[in-house]
Amino acid sequence: MKRSKELAVCGMLTALAIILSIVERMFPLDAIIPIPGVKLGLANVVTLFALTRLGLRDSLAVVVVRVTLLMGSVTAFLFSLFGGLLALFAMWALLHVEGKFCSLLGVSVAGAAAHNIGQIAAAVLWMKTTAVLAYLPYLLLMSVPLGLVTGLVCAVVLTHMKKIDLHA
Repeated sequence: MKRSKELAVCGMLTALAIILSIVERMFPLDAIIPIPGVKLGLANVVTLFALTRLGLRDSLAVVVVRVTLLMGSVTAFLFSLFGGLLALFAMWALLHVEGKFCSLLGVSVAGAAAHNIGQIAAAVLWMKTTAVLAYLPYLLLMSVPLGLVTGLVCAVVLTHMKKIDLHA
């Protein structure tokens, strides 16, 4: 029974992450921030939430299913998968030292930076050139404010969800 509930929660979180990704595409930040491809990263709110409430295994499933279902092309799939997985593992590692070494906001910023690093790594492999590395400093610079926003959103959600026990 417990595993069935966890699977249902994973499904709902995956659906939420997909919806947030689609909504995010409707409001490109390019108009405000003149860096092509920059996104707020609302799906990372779901990933961070899943990590704090469900653990690594279920969070990994949420990320992989979300990326797979939103696959528009092989390139988009690889970029999203590399970014999503690197962000997931970076945030998972930092959550172990949250409160001692960094806050939830720091975990989120690191996740945003890791996502960008993962996407650039995918670009280097896919395009077979290191020229795309020149784009990384701009993306990392944007990781700070955008990671803070997603971290704040997650912190608010976690604060309001404290009374809900997903493992009951």
